[in-house]
Amino acid sequence: MPGSTTLNAGHGVDPVEHTDAVRLASVLRELSGLLTVDGPNRLTDAQVSALCGGQVHHRQEFGEWVAGLARELNRKITA
Repeated sequence: MPGSTTLNAGHGVDPVEHTDAVRLASVLRELSGLLTVDGPNRLTDAQVSALCGGQVHHRQEFGEWVAGLARELNRKITA
């Protein structure tokens, strides 16, 4: 995306454009909902595993991590 940045291991913190941060926060909120909702829109265990790089993760732990990132990013956006 225009204005986006690439972060590499050992690289410092790079700024992210406000519009990209708003979009990322929205995606993280939506993902959090798809991890916790019951019904046909809920992500399957296979999808959660794929999002975690094939590693075995607990849905709840991953969901809490995603929700926490969304909250923190949203806090910084609106500050």
